[in-house]
Amino acid sequence: MADPRFHGEPRALTVGEIASLTGAVAVDSTTLVRPVTGVATLADAGPGELSFLDNRRYLDAFRVTRAGACLVRPADVPEAPHGTALLTTAEPYFALALALRGFYPEAPVEPARHPTAWIDPSARIDPSARIEAGAVIGPDAEIGARCHIGANVVVAAGVVIGPSSVVRAGASLACCVIGAGCAIHEGARVGSEGFGFATRDGRHLRVAHVGRVMIGDNVEIGANSTVDRGTIGDTVIGTGTVVDNLVQIAHNVVIGRGCVIAGQVGIAGSTRLGDRVVIGGQAGLAGHLTVGDRVVLAARSGVKGDLAPDRVYAGAPAVPIAEWRRQVASVMRAGKQQSDKS
Repeated sequence: MADPRFHGEPRALTVGEIASLTGAVAVDSTTLVRPVTGVATLADAGPGELSFLDNRRYLDAFRVTRAGACLVRPADVPEAPHGTALLTTAEPYFALALALRGFYPEAPVEPARHPTAWIDPSARIDPSARIEAGAVIGPDAEIGARCHIGANVVVAAGVVIGPSSVVRAGASLACCVIGAGCAIHEGARVGSEGFGFATRDGRHLRVAHVGRVMIGDNVEIGANSTVDRGTIGDTVIGTGTVVDNLVQIAHNVVIGRGCVIAGQVGIAGSTRLGDRVVIGGQAGLAGHLTVGDRVVLAARSGVKGDLAPDRVYAGAPAVPIAEWRRQVASVMRAGKQQSDKS
């Protein structure tokens, strides 16, 4: 159960209202009027709460759950305990995300400017925006309608933030243009100067980064992630892409639309990702590479060459996942043979 100190009290919904929000189908129409007052895990849910089964590893917990209602796939209905109202859907986790928006609707941004915020007179801020304590808004910055700028955020000169975007506490933005409906989470650094040096006779001369970061609509940048501005030209993140916490995106990287990048990934300079690329945690990509559309890269992979589209890769160096599995099996067999000899 969510702690109301942090998230407020959930709205009460009926099973029927949850079905309408999610597109799920009630197995028993008589349960549609049943009230549901919150969301919890299968193990913790009580008779008045909604839960879900997406991963069948939790099937045992589902069989004994006390949840009043549950989002499940049709194939799992026979495993349900007696008394739980079942809502069937092909994608229970996605349905849960929709249901949570019903229980915890996003509060509208209340326009305000905290008296401790420092705002340059030349900055253009829509009257409907909210600026929290300690924020700094630099010269000629533009902040769109219904934006929420968190405490101690720094928005440097000339930065543009599109409507309905949120920049959470302690983030800093420089040399960037951010689209509509974006979320820049706590401590993120967007538009910092990248890691670029020209070397002669052991002397490292910093190369000035005179490019920008261009971020599309509905992009999320996770907490304490960094997106460096371009050296010459731009770093680009396409519409609908989501970036996890602690990710490093170097100068002049171009990321396509609808990508998913998990925590602790590092992408070196001038690498290009196509649309709908998925990168697992702690993967590393060398610079000046091209990753095709819809590539899936397993966690901890290391990429040193271009990757063709519509394939799954794993390993370091990354290879098609079937080849990686053969490599792992071969190493395990060799290790067993060596162990048997000794």
